Amino acid sequence: MDKKAVITWLRSLQDHICAELEAEDGAAKFREDAWLREGGGGGVSRVLTEGAAIEKGGVNFSHVHGTELPAAASAARPELAGCAFEAMGVSLVIHPRNPHAPTSHANVRFFVAERPGQEPIWWFGDGFDLTPIYGYAEDCVHWHRTARAACAPSGPEVYPRFKDWCDQYFFIKHRNEPRGVGGLFFDDLNEPGFDNSFALARRIGDAYITAYRPILARRKDLPHGERERQFQLYRRGRYVEFNLVYDRGTLFGLQTGGRTESILMSLPPLVRWDYDWQPESGTPEAELYELYLQPRDWAEHSG
Repeated sequence: MDKKAVITWLRSLQDHICAELEAEDGAAKFREDAWLREGGGGGVSRVLTEGAAIEKGGVNFSHVHGTELPAAASAARPELAGCAFEAMGVSLVIHPRNPHAPTSHANVRFFVAERPGQEPIWWFGDGFDLTPIYGYAEDCVHWHRTARAACAPSGPEVYPRFKDWCDQYFFIKHRNEPRGVGGLFFDDLNEPGFDNSFALARRIGDAYITAYRPILARRKDLPHGERERQFQLYRRGRYVEFNLVYDRGTLFGLQTGGRTESILMSLPPLVRWDYDWQPESGTPEAELYELYLQPRDWAEHSG
């Protein structure tokens, strides 16, 4: 286990993604805030607002430690409850300005749990997913084929496993609908050994911007009007609901006393909720629900 190597990569990942997004936006720059956590550790938050292509985006690095692993991190490993912990990662959410450009999320984390006199227990977690407002098959295909390529060196079974895991995780249970078109999600990854696990986590983290930037470039300048804007704000409500109710990263940050401004940077700047709204049949809005908010094998999609 090489924590220094993980930290070095995570910091470089934050730098690289921010540089790529600034270049694609072409107008705004990320504002950087370094912060310290009272219970131990800290991080660097970078937020871009009111850009030409990005309405709000955040790319955060954190490295925190404490005496008791919180419930959000030990839910799948109850035997680790109460362990001392160390957690480091990069998390990001990008909310584009244009309704035709999808929201994207990525998160790569490394955890270490320890008890006195015992060997540390470590694991990697998370992945990336895409949340379109208006669906485009070519975007979904590119996103998932990039995800599949990142997983391929670790074996053909990895992508379908992580894709299914993503579909299950990013599901809004109280709405009975997926958050978007998925991507990759993984947790508790520590096999077959540190080097292989780190290599897979690194490929997935590095693949995010390769998957997302071409989509943002294609959609950021498409014409749109008030109808599309209002639907975008409505659909952002689903994003807020998931992040505040289910998202493990949000819960972990709050449970560990993290910096609230950094934890909640994932929330969009504007959003709306309409009572019992339903899309009209035959509209692009209805198409999102009928064709895109459904489990599909996008990497094999041909049309």
